Amino acid sequence: MNKMDIELTINGSTAQVKAEPGKTLLYLLRDNLGLTGTKDGCSSGDCGACVVMMDNKPVNSCMVLAPQSEGRSVITVEGLATDGKLHPLQRAFGETWAFQCGFCTPGMLISCYALLQSNDNPSREEILTAISGNFCRCTGYQGVVNAVQQAAAEIRAANKDVETESTDD
Repeated sequence: MNKMDIELTINGSTAQVKAEPGKTLLYLLRDNLGLTGTKDGCSSGDCGACVVMMDNKPVNSCMVLAPQSEGRSVITVEGLATDGKLHPLQRAFGETWAFQCGFCTPGMLISCYALLQSNDNPSREEILTAISGNFCRCTGYQGVVNAVQQAAAEIRAANKDVETESTDD
């Protein structure tokens, strides 16, 4: 089968890959780019293990064909950390034991990250709605809610510090 040239931005860096037109974004990430944090749980868009951000929106990467990522910006779970430091959400997941086996965690983190991009003070119901497309067989989701609330508080505090610094100048 003929491969296509695909150029996209992955976790802030431009990537150029060759892939078959029928390959999914999930397997482009895993096979072509070595980003194995994104998991294949169902291959049908039902479990949320493969959620990534595409152009600032969460998508099930198993339902996106690789050529559809041409020219797009994608953030995977590996892209949440910056400068070697975990994102507040990643830290909070560990500190609150928001996971057990960890298989669903990458997709869960991305869904929660998407929520926090638009709402830095989500209610329990808003968090549960945000993760409604993520299926976990191990937890009761309360740890995830706790983690998101903890990360949200940290993000709000950091944003307040930045605002205070800018008004002091």
